Order: sequence, then structure tokens, then C-alpha cells
Amino acid sequence: MAGGQSSSPSTSPQAKTSTLSPTSPRDQSPASGQSGAQSSPSPVLQSMEDNTSSSGTVAMTTESSPSPQSSEKQSMDTADSCEKSSQQSMADVDSGIETNMEVEEMEVKTESKRKRDVSIGSDSSDKLITSAVCRICRVSWTEKSQESVYLPELGEASEHDEQAYLDFKDLISQILTEVLLMLTTSNENPFESLKESAYAKSPSKYGVSPTSISSLGSLGKSVRQFPIQKFQPEKCKETTVLNYLLDCYERVALEERMAPRRSSSPPLSTVLAEIRNQSTCFAILVMQGVFTEPRLSSSPPLLLPYLLNQNLPRGFLQELVHVTCQQKHTFRELFTPILQELSHTVRKLSFDTDDYRQPILVLNELCEIKTSGSNARPICSLIVQQENWLPEPMTDAQGMELQKLSFLGPFFGLSVFAEDGTKVVDKHFSGGQISSDSASLVNQSLRHGMEFVRVELYKVLHALLVNGDTREAAMNFTSACVVRNLKRAQMQADENMLAGEGFMLNFVAVMQHLAVKIKLDKVDPFYIYSPHSRINITEDSRLKVTSQEITKWLEELGKNPSHAWQDPKFPTECFFLTLHSHHLSILPIARKYQRRVRAMRDLTRIMEELQNTEPQWKLLPTASRNHELLNRWKSQANRLQRGKLCADAALFDENLLGRCLQFYGTFVQFLLKLVCPLPTRHGAIGVSLPLPKDAPMLFAALPEYYVEDISDFLLFVLQYMPQVLNDTSIQDIITFMVVVVCSPSYISNPYLVAKLIEVMFVINPNIQPRTEKLNEMLLMNPLALEHLSPALMKFYTDIETTGSSNEFYDKFSIRYHISIIFKTLWQIPAHRANLIQEAMSGNQFVRFVNMLMNDTTFLLDESLDTLKSIHEIQDLMENSEEWAKESREQQQSRQRQLAQDERQCRSYLTLASETVEMFHYLTKGIQKPFLKAELVDRLAAMLNFNLQQLCGPKCNHLKVKTPKKYGWEPKKLLDQLTDIYLHLNCDEFAQAIANDERSYRKELFDDAISRLSKHVVKTTTEIEEFRLLQSKVEQILVQRNKSALDFGEIPEEFKDPLMDTLMADPVLVPPSGTIMDRPVILRHLLNSQTDPWNRQHLTEDMLIPDTDLKKRIEEWMKSKQK
Repeated sequence: MAGGQSSSPSTSPQAKTSTLSPTSPRDQSPASGQSGAQSSPSPVLQSMEDNTSSSGTVAMTTESSPSPQSSEKQSMDTADSCEKSSQQSMADVDSGIETNMEVEEMEVKTESKRKRDVSIGSDSSDKLITSAVCRICRVSWTEKSQESVYLPELGEASEHDEQAYLDFKDLISQILTEVLLMLTTSNENPFESLKESAYAKSPSKYGVSPTSISSLGSLGKSVRQFPIQKFQPEKCKETTVLNYLLDCYERVALEERMAPRRSSSPPLSTVLAEIRNQSTCFAILVMQGVFTEPRLSSSPPLLLPYLLNQNLPRGFLQELVHVTCQQKHTFRELFTPILQELSHTVRKLSFDTDDYRQPILVLNELCEIKTSGSNARPICSLIVQQENWLPEPMTDAQGMELQKLSFLGPFFGLSVFAEDGTKVVDKHFSGGQISSDSASLVNQSLRHGMEFVRVELYKVLHALLVNGDTREAAMNFTSACVVRNLKRAQMQADENMLAGEGFMLNFVAVMQHLAVKIKLDKVDPFYIYSPHSRINITEDSRLKVTSQEITKWLEELGKNPSHAWQDPKFPTECFFLTLHSHHLSILPIARKYQRRVRAMRDLTRIMEELQNTEPQWKLLPTASRNHELLNRWKSQANRLQRGKLCADAALFDENLLGRCLQFYGTFVQFLLKLVCPLPTRHGAIGVSLPLPKDAPMLFAALPEYYVEDISDFLLFVLQYMPQVLNDTSIQDIITFMVVVVCSPSYISNPYLVAKLIEVMFVINPNIQPRTEKLNEMLLMNPLALEHLSPALMKFYTDIETTGSSNEFYDKFSIRYHISIIFKTLWQIPAHRANLIQEAMSGNQFVRFVNMLMNDTTFLLDESLDTLKSIHEIQDLMENSEEWAKESREQQQSRQRQLAQDERQCRSYLTLASETVEMFHYLTKGIQKPFLKAELVDRLAAMLNFNLQQLCGPKCNHLKVKTPKKYGWEPKKLLDQLTDIYLHLNCDEFAQAIANDERSYRKELFDDAISRLSKHVVKTTTEIEEFRLLQSKVEQILVQRNKSALDFGEIPEEFKDPLMDTLMADPVLVPPSGTIMDRPVILRHLLNSQTDPWNRQHLTEDMLIPDTDLKKRIEEWMKSKQK
């Protein structure tokens, strides 16, 4: 729409004598339908120009009760913009030809060109153009018709003045003005009563099929449909007027489809573009309240229902932005309410319906609109200018405020979690038990919805990032999502202070999409330590170094002239923000899910226990309280179950977990480049073992949870969705696990290495049957084939002391994991050869066997003790008379003790069985290391003691009901123990058995042989071999008794201070200066590399032989023998 005088050439003489009837074509040249420069513009256009301010904006003023006459003089701030938009719209929508250019100096050429266009076959004429305008606007001013609305004012003007309008631009303006005044002042909409026009009845006349115009132009009623019940337009005059203008805009496209050739060239293309432009400009006036009462700030935006129902004409929204974006005040006035209402609308929605889709689609559509001639996105700029784009924190609940108060918070807050809202629970999971098939269908539907939201939010955030004016604001928002929710990583986080789980999952999914194309060579490894970093890790524990060491390192970097902190680039910031978003989203949610499952299991157990004991308490005064407890627990169990079903839908999304795995695959490549910065090789990331002794500072200073998160994620996925790991990115993760396990010195915290070993343990097909390929990938990794077995053996011994208060019990579970891995390694020839080579090469295997014996002794002892306790309680409960003598409190105490013993027994026997089995297959393949002086006596004593437990006089105390319930298999254990005797059957081992004065008895072996025969545990040949070993031991004992000497009282200086026995090989222990017997101190060093007297570090090579003392001891012994 243009204001002021026309800049087109003067109207031809024929135009001044023509009539205004749309049915009688004017003789005016149709070049553009423009009038001479002396003519006056229409009143409305002139009013728009007159109200234009010097700054380019227009003051929007209106009377409190406007009359039809005064409405023509209402103002709007789009005069200049409409002129420009008219030109843009012709370029954007039509043929790209502009006709509103000033051509005063080329008037004759333009006129001749215009006539030449008509003469070469163009059907355009004033009559045809006027008819097109009338069809599009559904009006007439020459005669009344049932197919169009009669315009009396324009009709009266045309009767008195043949030149009733200056040009077609003025004609369109007058038509729209009169129609809008008619619609706003009349109680009825005259267009609703119009009949189907001949325009629609005879489409073939215009060269198109009937179906192409069936939905538009055939009826007087608006074609705007609002199928979504929740998003209906306001019933008011403005809506009626807006419908008419949008219909006109859309009928232009119909006109272009009906006559494509004529519509693609001037002058018709110019007129059609002008109708579009003026329809847009008048729509702006309507939305500003120019034709009606001014719109209240609290009123919902008129345009929003059209956006949400997706029924705006094609191109209208883009033109609306183009027209208004040049006038900042009008632009903000028009689109700020729309944006705010979108955010407010989505806050009330959830995944219980599909209504959430529309606001996100609209926001995405708005963000994608660019200004012509540039990539600027005005809506994106307006979004970040909103007061609630990223509000400053007002309380400690920063994360919650971000979700509730920020502009994008409600969009990211769409969630299926029960804690975030009850709508999904009430609709899908409130009807009691739900079948697995039904749950699967519901989950599939919810996951599709969540994926849709995440993809659309990614598009929105991506648009904000690629737009230069809004990139920094978008990065501030993403970093705020991380920084304001740091407490989510805490074990006991207050969820009311933080963003919800749905928000965080949506956020991490969007960040994954943003990070998917990041190249690692674009990521600055120094960023996380940089003063420019958006993430603060100063309070986090590091992989290898202390805070003091980090401070010193950073100070040295600052003083180093060759080092300079780089300005953060998007790939670097996005990479690390994505990493931290995983730490604060998927992992805390997974841990909470596991806690919920445990709580449900524990709640079910205590309900069952209380229900099973109901006969004992139903007649007691506490019966009513117990029934109340049961009801309360059932209600709580139902709530937990519904919450779990919602979490299932959110967490077990293969798309989400797959992207997590892919990102962690990229991240471990980054870590491997830090520890071994070699050129990348396919499949190995350029890593070779062993790594350098000292860890690079860039790796050593990383937070511990960088590695821990990878382990936790893999453990969660292995437990619930192992199929997700069938991805190529898992190869890099496996390589990283092998490198870390084989280089434990690179990480200070042994529990981090233990978690990676736990992942290897769970990958074992015996634990997780669906990971056979993954296990093969791990065990056949080239680095694992060479280095994994020795590394696991070393870690088995090193984990003896961790510094933790629970180290004594933690080591058993960690060693159990290693024993399961060893069992698999032993079955692979390459790994078995590696283990045998390690066993024969040095003291590492000796220490390993020593720890194995310690564990076997403790675990079997504890297991057998708990079996005895279970046996006693079960016997007591079977004796009804004795049981009845117990008081009710005593009975309940016994039952609690039984349950505790049963749990401990299962745990201890599981661990003990694996250690004994490891002894079994190791002694079968390797014998020599077990016969070393430091080991053989203790090994024989351990075997004798446990054989005594199984076959001695008190073995009947180990009989319990349903032994399989506890994993108690006495025959198998007896078979394995006796096999170990046979595997090590030699003179040295027989001598060691004879040395055990505590447990060995001839009667013990006789009893064992009897049981082996009775229960057919072994073959006759094996039993005979065991009997021969017994005979050999007895012969040694007889010979020893014959040659035994009594040395009498031993001088104190000749006795070992720890064992109080005569020393055979005295050595000086340097840290404390104590003299000890070498075999005694060596046995101690197998358990702990410390001086037993002051706990200072001590190794075998530090021991100093005391040859003088040894000589004196030998002389004393000789004197006693004489």
C-alpha cells in the first residue's frame, strides 16, 4: 500500500473519458493502471501518509468510538513499509518483476513498451483487471448481484465521476476500506449470504480443473477452518474482517492458478501483488484496532488462532513480517503478544493430546522467516528481546524458575514424567493394570510425540544460533540450562528447586542434535580450564591431580608466552555444554529410575512379609494399624508403578539412548586423543599400550564424572536396553575401557576403574545374554588380547586397599566381577596363554594367588557360619514345642535373623563359589607358582580347613532346607576342593599338607574318601589318586616324627618378633629397623606393601639379609643337635 501521489506516468486521455463500471472496460492503458501525477490519492492512503512520523514509524491514534467516516482517517505505521512490501511481494510471490519504479525521464519509452505488451498478444485490459479485482474481493459497484457484495459509496462515486479512482492501487484501497467499514458497522456479514458464483461454476473457461478452485472463491463464506477445538478465534468484528482479508489474499493465488500466463506479467501481476500487499496492510490495521475499539494488552492476539490452526494463506505470514519488521514499534506490538501467548499456551498443554504440536510448529515457522535480501530472522531477534527470554534468578530455585518463567521454558518443559504433571498418568496409566502390549503402544505414541517436540525445538534453537543477532543470547540460554541445574547431579537433590526431568531430557536431546556434526579438531581441549568457559569445574574432583596441582599448572600456562587462551567458538562450547547436559539429565534420571525400582521391590517385600504373618497379628490390638499400613503401602506401590510406567516411556527411547551412545563415542575419541595424541588409525584411535608413565595434564585435570558418566550410562543401557549398543560408536568406547583398565595409574580413584570393569562384567553373556557380539568385540580387541589379563590380575590385588570406609566389602564385589571375566578369558587360547605367561614371569601372580586365598578363606568361612545359623533356626522352627515356648518378640527376632542370614548366605556363597572355581581352573593349568614357599603352606592349610568343614564331625550342621535357594552345593564344592589337591599333587605339596598341624588329620582324608565314594563325586581312579596323596603325607609325618629335635628355649634375638618362631633367614626391615624371618615378612608383603611395624612403604627388594645373625642361629642349632 502506498501513500502520496503516484509516481507513475500520466494517465492517457482515453482514461479520462472511460466509465468505472467493472462490466464496461476502460480505455485506459493497462500498463499498471496508474493515474497521472496530478491526481490525488485516496483518503485512507493519504491519512496513512499524513500520520507517518519523521522516524519512519506511524503514530497509531483512534477515537474512542470511531464512526465509519472517522475510521477512514485512522492511522497506522506501515505506509513506507507497505510501499516496499508491494515491491517485495511481487518479487517473492509473482514473477519477480517490479513495476513501481520511478520512470519520469523514460515516460515515452514506458508508454510505448506498455502498448507493445498489449499488442503482442496479452489479454490484460482494464476490464479484465477490474473483473479480477472484483472476483478476488467479491464485490461490485455497478450492479447488485447475489454473487457479490454491492459497494454503494464506490458505486455512487463512479456515477458522478468517471475518474472515481486514481489507479488500481487506489481502487483496491477504496474497495477494502468500504468493505471493512461495512463489516465493522453492520450486525450481519453480507458475504455469508452470497451464492456460488459463475466464477466457480465455469472454471474450464479459465483453463483450470474444478478441483483446483473447489475450496476457495465458490462461496461467500470464509474458507478459514478451525479444526482444533482448543484454539478457536475470538467471536468479534475483528475476526470477521480478518477472515475477509485473508480470503482475499488467498483468492489471489487462485487467480494466479486459473490464469498463470496472464497473472505472471504486468499489469495483472502488479495488481495481484497490490491486493496481497493491501490485504496484509489492512490486516495490520485490523489487528491494531483501527477499524474497531483499540485492542487491550490483555486481549489474546487475533492472529494466533489462525497460526495454531495452520489456515493462513500461503505467503501471508512472510509478507506480514516483511511489512512490519522495518517499523520496530509496530513489529513488536504485533508479534510480542503472539510469542507470549504461544509460550503461555504451551505451558497448559501436555502429551495427553496432540494440541502441543501446534504452538511449537508456529514458533518454528516464525523463527524460520527471513527478511528478503539477507539471512536476518526478525522473529528470532524479537524473541531474545523479550523480558522473559532469560530472566535473572530471583530465588535459590534457579532451575525451576528457568523452566517456569523463561520464554522457551514451557516448550522444553513438555514432559511425560508423573512428577512433571498428571495429565499423561491420568489418561494412559490410571486404569489399574495395563498389559505389556497396551503399554508398548502407549509408549510408542508418547515417544513419537517427544521426538517431534525435540526435533522442532532443535530447529528453533538452531535458528536462534544461526541468526547473528541472537547467537550469543541463545548460547546464554543453553549455558543457563546447565549452570542453573548443576545440583541435579547431587545424590539428594531437591527437585523442587530444579528444572523437571522432562525439561532436561528435551534439552539434552536438542543439544545432541546441535553437536552431531561437530568435528573434534574444532574442539579446544583447554576450554574447560579457560577463564572464558561457561562451565565452572573448580569444585569437582579430578581424574588424577589435586586442586593445588591444577592451580599451579594454570599459573604456569598463564606465564607461558607460547600459550594463549582462545576465544570460545561454537563447536567447543556446544561440545562441552552437551557433555554436561548428559551429566545433569539422562544419568540422574536413570539413577532415580533404579532407586524407584528398588523401592518398589522393597515395598512389595515388606507387604508380603506383613501379609504372610497376618495369622499371627490379626487378633492383636495392632491389627487395625497393620491393615492401615497395608492399604497405605498398596497406594504407594500404585503411585510408584504409575510413575515407573511414565518413566519407561521417557527413558527407554531408543532414539534418545542411541544419540547418547553416539555422543559418548565421540567423547571417548576426544579423551583418547588426550592420552595418546597420535594420528588416528581406523579401529584403534591411534592408541598403543602401555601409555606414558605420567598422564597428560589435559586428561589428568578433567573431572572424574567425565569417565564415571560413561560407565553409569553403559551399565544402565546394558541392564534395560542392550540392543542400543549395537552401534559402531561402541568400538571406540570399548577401546577406551581397555586403555583405562590397563592404565589404572592415569586415574586416582580406583572405583572409577572398578566401574569400567563392572561394565566388562555385565557385557559377559553369562550375565547379559544379549551381548555376545559385544563381549567378543571386547575380548578380541587387539589391546585387550595383549594387556587385559595382566591388568585385571594387578587390579585384583591393588583393590585390597582403596581408602574407603567400605573397602573391605567393596573389594569382594569388584573381585567377583574380575573372577567372572577371568573365567571367560581362560576359555580363549590367546588370553589363557597370556595368563600363564604372567603367572610364570614374576611376583605379580604370587600376590594375586595370595589375595585369592584370603578371599576364599573368608568367604567360605562366612558362608558356612551363616549356613549353620540358618540350620539352627530352621530346626527350632520345625520343633513346634520348642518354638511355642518362644515369646512372640523372640519369634519375630528369630525370623528377622533368618531372613538376614539367608541374604548374607546367598551373597557369600556366590562370591566364594567363583573364587574356588578360579582356583580350580588355574591350578589345573598352572602349578609351579602355587608351590612357592610363600604360598604353598597357606594354600594347603586353607584346603585342609575347608575340607574339615565339609567332612568333619560337624558337617551335619550345614544341612538346610532348599539349599539351592542359597546356591549351596556341597557335593560340587567337595569335588572342586579335592580336584585342587589332585592338580597340585607332588612332593612339595604333600610336605605343605603335612606342615598343617591345625587341620590335617588322617581321619579327615578317610572321611573325605568315604563321602567321595558314597555320593559318586569322583571316579575310582581319582579317589585312588587322592588316597595315594594321603599316604604320601602320612609317610612324611612319620619320617618327621623320627627326626624331630627339641631345641628347648630359643633366645629372643633368634625368634621372629611377629610369629615368635625360630628364624631361618633373618632380614632387616629398613623402615622400622626390625629383624624378621624372610618367609614371614614376605607373606605379609603379599597382603600389604608396608612395614608391619610403622605402615611405611616396603617392598621385597628393600629387605637386607642379616648374614651375621643367620650364621649365629645356624651355630646355635648345631650346638643343640650335638
